Amino acid sequence: MPPPPKSILITGASSGIGAALARHYAQAGVTLFLGGRDAQRLEAVAADCRARGAEAHAHPSDVADAEAMRAWVEGSDATAPLNLVVANAGIALGATSVDGLHEAAMDSFAINVGGILNVVHPAVACMAKRGQPVTDGQIAIMSSIMGYVGVARSPAYSYSKGTARLYGQSLRGALRHMGVRVSVICPGYVDTPLNQYNTSPMPFMVTSEKAAEIIAKGLARNKGRITFPWQIRLIGRVLHCLPNALVDRINIPWGRPPLEGSPPE
Repeated sequence: MPPPPKSILITGASSGIGAALARHYAQAGVTLFLGGRDAQRLEAVAADCRARGAEAHAHPSDVADAEAMRAWVEGSDATAPLNLVVANAGIALGATSVDGLHEAAMDSFAINVGGILNVVHPAVACMAKRGQPVTDGQIAIMSSIMGYVGVARSPAYSYSKGTARLYGQSLRGALRHMGVRVSVICPGYVDTPLNQYNTSPMPFMVTSEKAAEIIAKGLARNKGRITFPWQIRLIGRVLHCLPNALVDRINIPWGRPPLEGSPPE
């Protein structure tokens, strides 16, 4: 097993799982590069990490900006060669009418998929320049348990997280010969701002701190998929194997009103 990472870049680090991971890894000898859209909250997380002994750099940013992300990743790697890159930033968008489907799907793709690619690709390029096999490089891609099956209550979120999961699994195999380790993270419900306004049932919810602990342990073991908690992992696997006829009976937009068409003109 490789040594614990000393140079870590995390997107979506201003709150939720990203912030919890930053605090989890923060200690003396560790350099953290933290990205997020909310500058004030991001700096607060960085300050917490510095108080724990880490060197923390806050970088307010938008993961949808490909050129800005490339410059940030390359600059961070030049400062301290990156050992772990966590592509964590994400959004959860829904639509209440047919007219909103396209916008929700495109915006979800821009952040939940494009935001991952904009960070992961330059990070892999930086790691590959160290010579092969790479012995100190790891990529973590944030997906979701909703990426296992197409969930009727949130098509845009579900498809974007499913794409992230499949890409991460494929990239793990593609980069294995180079030595770059890739893990996909598929959490269930986590107590984060992303779920703050969710009015539907959220069974087996875990805290952000517990999620960070589970993720860090899975990354240290180089697990290909880190799905938690175990109850959600079991449900996801069962749903993935069910026949379509049965899925059609249970896959309804629970917790959300059904989609409606545009009113007649």
